[in-house]
Amino acid sequence: MPNRLATEPSPYLLQHADNPVDWYPWGAAALERARHEDKPILLSIGYSACHWCHVMAHECFEDSEVAAVMNRLFVNIKVDREERPDLDQIYQSAHQLLTQRGGGWPLTVFLAPDQTPFFAGTYFPKTPRYQLPGFIDLMQNVARAWHERRGEIQEQNEAVRDALARQQPTPAGSKALTDAPLAEAVRDLAQAFDPVWGGFSRAPKFPRPGELFFLLRQAQACNTQAREMALFTLRKMASGGVVDQLGGGFCRYSVDEQWAIPHFEKMLYDNGPLLHLYADAWALSGETLFATTAEGIVDWLLREMRGPDGGFCSALDADSEGHEGRFYVWLPDEVRALLSADEYAVAAPVYGFDQPPNFENARWNPVLARPLKEVAVELGLAESEAEMLLRGARSRLLAARETRVRPGRDDKQLTSWNALMIAGLAHAGRVMNRPAWIDEAHATIDFLNRNLWQDGRLLASFRHGEARLNAYLDDYAFLLDALLESMQAGYRERDMAWARELADALLLHFEDAEQGGFFFTGHDHEALISRPKSGYDNATPSGNGVAAFALQRLGHLLSEARYLDAGSRCLHLFMAQLIQQPIAYPTLLAVLDEALTPPRVILLRGPASGLREWSAALASRLFARDMLLALPNGLSLPAALFKAEADRPTAWVCSGTSCQPPVTKVSDLPG
Repeated sequence: MPNRLATEPSPYLLQHADNPVDWYPWGAAALERARHEDKPILLSIGYSACHWCHVMAHECFEDSEVAAVMNRLFVNIKVDREERPDLDQIYQSAHQLLTQRGGGWPLTVFLAPDQTPFFAGTYFPKTPRYQLPGFIDLMQNVARAWHERRGEIQEQNEAVRDALARQQPTPAGSKALTDAPLAEAVRDLAQAFDPVWGGFSRAPKFPRPGELFFLLRQAQACNTQAREMALFTLRKMASGGVVDQLGGGFCRYSVDEQWAIPHFEKMLYDNGPLLHLYADAWALSGETLFATTAEGIVDWLLREMRGPDGGFCSALDADSEGHEGRFYVWLPDEVRALLSADEYAVAAPVYGFDQPPNFENARWNPVLARPLKEVAVELGLAESEAEMLLRGARSRLLAARETRVRPGRDDKQLTSWNALMIAGLAHAGRVMNRPAWIDEAHATIDFLNRNLWQDGRLLASFRHGEARLNAYLDDYAFLLDALLESMQAGYRERDMAWARELADALLLHFEDAEQGGFFFTGHDHEALISRPKSGYDNATPSGNGVAAFALQRLGHLLSEARYLDAGSRCLHLFMAQLIQQPIAYPTLLAVLDEALTPPRVILLRGPASGLREWSAALASRLFARDMLLALPNGLSLPAALFKAEADRPTAWVCSGTSCQPPVTKVSDLPG
């Protein structure tokens, strides 16, 4: 019989609806039962595309023997970390405190009925292996400790609550803003930089867009070291198997230092920022590889991730047919059978099919093993002919791959992750002059406004026609930032009106007006054991960083002191941490950069057709600190943006509170 998860909308929870475990979703019923029966809670947090979540589910949660122990000893709660990032943040932090090491998914935490964690881990097998205890033995030991060592657990719980409270940032007095953290961050990244394969760590390697964003901003400020580290890393990533060389789009991370073999799940939240990055890398360098990588992300997005209601779905699973990567990897004989001899002669060396297997010593995950130009010379082909053959080979392989059993798709549409993709589409569409990408960004904005904006508040998740869950800081902050990107790509009056509403709601419901900064949950959110207010970047940008960045920019556009002041309070709250460990806060480094030197605002006014030409001409000349708004005649504009209608394109360039005289020739605009 299905358990209580059968009525939940989350695809991840539905994956566990037929488990013999007596699962509860997080909520009052489970918490009250734990209090009433004085039972500890077994909290399991994961997500639908998580490979090791599937492994633990098959070994433990689908096993009747394991389930019987879980049901007898605990109140069992299953949580989708993508729908409840508030719970995930709290209990990942608790795992760090209890184990003194990083967490991950699946996250397995044992809680007292008052929600305080007293034991934590990640994946556990049914029987001991990988130097891990068996899950049944572990549960019995935890339950025994709960009943026999209650006093020690209660003392530890008080210490855990105190430690979680101490993680909150506190103002460090009136520290003057300085650009020292910017230079220090470049030095820190240079020390961690891998000069052979790029990136800033050993295996596993994550894309870490925040650090690359920061380096590209510094590159535009003429820092050649930052430029080389960023472009080299982006080049190596785009040449590896962490990007799907046939279908486009990035997987979550590489298990090796060469970016060759990914953890094959594809997340929407990675690909939005990476699209932005590759467009900027192309604008900075003109390298074709960066443009084709950006195009591949959009191809994948529109082919595989658009939901039936208009938003973008969350993720693709790493597994199909019970095996990780099965959908993506090949045998050379499969490839040879699908291609002509001429196509195979080009594709095999380019994608590495003529080299030893790189996936589990048996199959091949395509990489860009050799430059096409080099292969063309070796085969005596013109480069254009080799390009045509490779394009045909890729098309045939992709078509054949489409006939395989597809990985599962998590089709819930999250506000925050859609906002990251809107920002990527709008920015790349503007920089690379792709109007169709801007149209996709606008369509997704309209989807969110239509379905997830209700009574002046955002909701966090949408699936099968139902919007649910109070939105978090990231939802408001990322969407506000996305609207600012979108308005630079194609100004719409309704987007500016919504941006102002979102900014006001953000201040009303999330700002800590006394200390500065923004809580992750709204003031009227469910009371949990901790209320995080973090500033560091994770796999996604810091909500505090993006909120401060977007409010600061909107404040400059509209000459609105409330927004500027809120951004400033947030920056000052985290300034001491920024000085101590700058590279952990790359989004806040951008806030600091623009607090020290306000962004340059370029307002264009005139006929729509002329403004399109100007915008296209300026796209590759603009820097990260520039904001360009093309305002066609006929618009109703906020007072701060008002410029008289003109019969030919006219530009005003402003920075801070000063503006230069208007110009009517695009060549007269400063670069």
